[in-house]
Amino acid sequence: MQRSKRIYTLLGVLAVSCIATFAVLKVEEKKEQISNSDEVILEISTDSVQALSWDYEDTSLAFHKDDQWLYDEDSAFPVDEEKMEELLEQFQSFGVSFIIEDVEDYAQYGLEDPLCTIHLETEDQSYDILLGNYSNMDSERYVSIGDGNVYLVSEDPLDYFDTQLSDMIDHDETPSFDTVEQITFTGEEDYSVFYEEDSTETYQPEDVYFTKKNGKNLPLDTDRVDTYLNEITTMDLTDYVTYNATEEELQSYGLDDPELTVAVDYTVENEDGEETDETFVLNISRDPEEKQAEKEDSETDEDSEDDESEEEITAYARVGESQIVYQISGSDYEALMAASYDSLRHPEVLSADFSDVTELDITLEGKEYTITSEKDDDTRTYYYGEEELEIDDLQSAVEALSADSFTEEEPDQKEEISLTVHLDNEYFPEVQIQLYRYDGNYCLAVVDGESVSLVERSYVIDLVEAVNAIVLN
Repeated sequence: MQRSKRIYTLLGVLAVSCIATFAVLKVEEKKEQISNSDEVILEISTDSVQALSWDYEDTSLAFHKDDQWLYDEDSAFPVDEEKMEELLEQFQSFGVSFIIEDVEDYAQYGLEDPLCTIHLETEDQSYDILLGNYSNMDSERYVSIGDGNVYLVSEDPLDYFDTQLSDMIDHDETPSFDTVEQITFTGEEDYSVFYEEDSTETYQPEDVYFTKKNGKNLPLDTDRVDTYLNEITTMDLTDYVTYNATEEELQSYGLDDPELTVAVDYTVENEDGEETDETFVLNISRDPEEKQAEKEDSETDEDSEDDESEEEITAYARVGESQIVYQISGSDYEALMAASYDSLRHPEVLSADFSDVTELDITLEGKEYTITSEKDDDTRTYYYGEEELEIDDLQSAVEALSADSFTEEEPDQKEEISLTVHLDNEYFPEVQIQLYRYDGNYCLAVVDGESVSLVERSYVIDLVEAVNAIVLN
C-alpha cells in the first residue's frame, strides 16, 4: 500500500514536470516568432490624411483638414502646415526592423497602456498607432498598429509627437533683407533711411545708407544699419502670448499704439530670378504698466544711484497686422529701440579712411605743424618736413576719436588741438576738426564748424602726445 502511494506520488511529480516542460516549450515557441524584418507596415499619403490626433502624457491634440489644417478646439489657431506635413511624413513609408507575431501579452512591450496613441483618418480608413516601451538593447521603439503584431521601429515617432500646442503654431517669419531700399521709423523715432550707392555726399564709398536732415543728406554707418537689420532677421519670434489678439489685448500689450514701428522696403529674388518688392513691418512696445512705473520711479528718484541694477523689461512685438503677439527679450527690445539717427550714424569724429589722408595741418598750443605725404602705387608715405614718419601712433590716435555721446552744445572752453585733414576725395577735399576742453572727462568735437560729439578726454590726450612725439622729436 505504501509502495502504491509512492508510485502515485512519483507519477504526479512526473505529470507536473511534463506540464511545466510543455509550457516552457510553448514559451520558447512564442519567442521564436520574433524575426528580423524590413517590412513597410504603413503607406499613408500625407495628402490623403483628413484628421490627426494624438495623446501623450498630459497633452491631447486634434486637428482636421478643411482646405487647410485647423485645430479642433479653436479654428482661429494658425496651424503650421509644414509641421503637420513633418508629423505625417513618417507614415508615408513606415518601415520596421523586427516583427513579433501572434502577441498575447502586450504589457511586456508597454502596449497594454501605451505611452502615446496616434490616430489618423483618411477618407476611407482610420489608423491607430500605439507607441510602447523603448528597447534600450535595440535602441528602438515598440509599436502596434492593431494587426496582432508588435514591431520595433528604428525611427521613433515619439521624436516628432513629443509636441505641445505651442510647437504647432504657424509663427510669423522675419526675412533676410537682400537689398533694402528704405527703412521708415514711426513712433518714438520719426524719420526715414534710404539706400544710395556711389553717393557724392560722404567721405566713404562704403556708405550706402543716408537720411535727410535739415535739407541735407547725411550718411549713416553701414555696419550699424546692417547690424540693426540683422537684429530684426534673427530675433526670436516664438514666445507668443496670444495668437488671436483682440483690440483689448493689443491695448494691454501697448501695441494698439506701438512705441516704435519699423517698416523695411526691400527686394527679393524669386525662383525665376525676378526681383519683387516686399515690405516688412514690425511693431514694438514695452508693457504699458511697466513703462509707466519706470517713468514714475525716474521722476521720484531722479538723482538716485542705488537703482543702477539691471531692470527687468517686459516687451512685445507684432508683425504687421498679424493676430499673433510675441513677448520678446529685454535685449531685443533695447536693440530695436536703438533706432535714432545718433544710434545709426558714424561714431568716429573722422569717418574718412585714413589712407585717403594726404596732409594734416595741426594747431597745438598756438603753434602750427604740417604733415605731408606722397603716394607710390597703393602705398602712402608721410613726412614731417623732410623726415619720413612712422605714422601708426598718430593714425591710431586720430581713428580712436569716437563719440561717447552726440551733442549740439557750443564750445565755451579752451581749444585743445585742431586738425585740418586734407583728403584724396573730389567731393570732400578737407575736413576741419577742433577739439575743445569740456570737463575733466570729455572734450567737445566740432567738425566743419558744427558741434558733433563728446569724446573721452583720454583719446584727445593720446592725440596730443602722438603729435608731440613727431614735432618734438
